Amino acid sequence: AYEFTNSKGQKYYLHAQTRTSKTGKPRTLHFFSKEIKESAIEAVPAGYTVAEMATGLPVLKKAG
Repeated sequence: AYEFTNSKGQKYYLHAQTRTSKTGKPRTLHFFSKEIKESAIEAVPAGYTVAEMATGLPVLKKAG
């Protein structure tokens, strides 16, 4: 799984889950967790970068 260590030294792992929206379109939700779960992915999706919020929580942001 893709691992990110924040400025506080805590490790987070990137996950992705696909859900169906109310309109019927599939949407992929990306999130970070302190534990590796079944939905863990190996790399940051194309077009995204990892940024760290003031609280230390990592988030995905669109590149560019």
